[in-house]
Amino acid sequence: MVKPNLAPLTYVSYEGYVRLYIAPQLGAKRLDKLTVRDVREWLTKLATLCQCCAQGKDAKRDQGRRKCCAVGDCCESYPSRRVVQGSRDALRAALSHAVTEEEISKNVASLVKVPKPRRRRIRPWSAAEASLFLADAAARDDHLFAAWVLVLTLGLRRGEVLGLTWKSIDFETGELYVDHQIQRAGREILHRETKTEDSDDFLPLPAVCLKALRMRRAQQLGDRKAAGELWQGSHDLVFTTKYGTPIEPGNLTRMFALRSRRAGLRVIPLRNTRHTTGSLLVVLKVHPKIAQRILRHSQIAMTMDVYADAADEEVREAIGKLSDAMGGTG
Repeated sequence: MVKPNLAPLTYVSYEGYVRLYIAPQLGAKRLDKLTVRDVREWLTKLATLCQCCAQGKDAKRDQGRRKCCAVGDCCESYPSRRVVQGSRDALRAALSHAVTEEEISKNVASLVKVPKPRRRRIRPWSAAEASLFLADAAARDDHLFAAWVLVLTLGLRRGEVLGLTWKSIDFETGELYVDHQIQRAGREILHRETKTEDSDDFLPLPAVCLKALRMRRAQQLGDRKAAGELWQGSHDLVFTTKYGTPIEPGNLTRMFALRSRRAGLRVIPLRNTRHTTGSLLVVLKVHPKIAQRILRHSQIAMTMDVYADAADEEVREAIGKLSDAMGGTG
């Protein structure tokens, strides 16, 4: 696995899997001696191995703060199915590279199956909840109001909204071009191209988005004037700190949760706003192929998953229609 051949975030993810889960158990094994059985036994053990014990997490605490594994009371902090699958995938990627380099003849990790992570049921906001959130953000003059409008109206991802530049917005034609993102990779914040070509696209900007972006531009000009020589804007980013630096992705997530609580709403993960957008498209009877274009899904199956997780109101309406069709008996 060679760093230059991987996206920065992928490399950071794989490095963590190798350091924490692969190397401790398989690090001493020669690649050409690694068998399917070795991989299967490693994954079986990994799923039942307390990581607090294995990584010495409790033992690293100060003497007086140790509370579980280091004092003989195992906390049973077992890795999730997602971690087990990620570890297998990282090993498989490394062995695939070794096969390409003709260091080994086959990829034994690809022959071992692992249980898929359980798919979580996502409860996105309703149209009323999304509207309440935006109304509250506007009333409080939230400097990220335009960002919230974009993620809820167009389904932009966290990195995409933070990676937007002013040159990607055409106010005359009312279009937005999504082709860059902001990512945290280890200790670096990167402004880079989006993950796939399917993520790149021109999106029409409705009036609410155009108005919010014009307000944001005026706001940023004010920030720049107030910062003076301290202004550090170098990427022409739409959303920045008051000194022009990129916004930390994790901070946007925390600010979204804080804004949700202040609006009196149940807190949903920021990434679930895309499902909110998708659910609203369901309610509005938008054709799945059009929704796929708006959400920029690479496969229609991904869009249909969103449609399958239809809003509860839609499910109740559908059941009501079915009951009416059968004469309302029962």
